[in-house]
Amino acid sequence: MISKVSALVCVVAGVLLAFAIFQLANTLWLLPAAREEGRALERAELDAATNKAIGELTDAADRAPFNRRLCIERGGVFINSTSQCEQAKAQPDS
Repeated sequence: MISKVSALVCVVAGVLLAFAIFQLANTLWLLPAAREEGRALERAELDAATNKAIGELTDAADRAPFNRRLCIERGGVFINSTSQCEQAKAQPDS
């Protein structure tokens, strides 16, 4: 027959094990996903605000410097002749 003390020890050990498993899952899986989702939402809000501000400019001459700076900040290459932003090609690791 199992004594009450050993049963209590097993219950406490089980609770601690379950707590450790949930903390591990939270640390390795849930928190990084939530952080990335938050970053994506923040980027989307900032992009929407930037695009709205650019859209409020009156003509293309006013928009060009903003588009150029935005392109460069996002890691692209601004082509002046076409006024288009192209993503920079990835450099191979040497």
